[in-house]
Amino acid sequence: MKAAAKAADRRPGRKMKKSWACFGGFAAGVINGLLGAAGGLAVVPALRKAGASVRQSHATSVAVILPVSILSAVLYLHGGRFSFSDALPYLPGGVLGAAFGAWLLPKLPADLLRRIFGGFMLWAAIRLLKP
Repeated sequence: MKAAAKAADRRPGRKMKKSWACFGGFAAGVINGLLGAAGGLAVVPALRKAGASVRQSHATSVAVILPVSILSAVLYLHGGRFSFSDALPYLPGGVLGAAFGAWLLPKLPADLLRRIFGGFMLWAAIRLLKP
């Protein structure tokens, strides 16, 4: 079994996929630290480039962003950049929205999910670039 795993690691393209994972993780951390939880915008495309399905990319990005977001929040809190009471009003809606999104993810066609994600990225870009 170990020999098969080592052979799989030597397949062409495997190193490239690991490079995308490393780059995607780093980009997610930087974006998350600068912009706050927007790191998924970097993780999803990196996961897709590494060969993950659309649904798998979106679900996995949440698992990547959770610890990164927690670390960013702890550092921001420790640095006095916000107080927990600032975030508290948003938590109930955020938790309900996350549960709804996780329930909805497997029900959406992959192409629609990809389009929603792309549309959200465009909306965010336009909104941020407006003076």
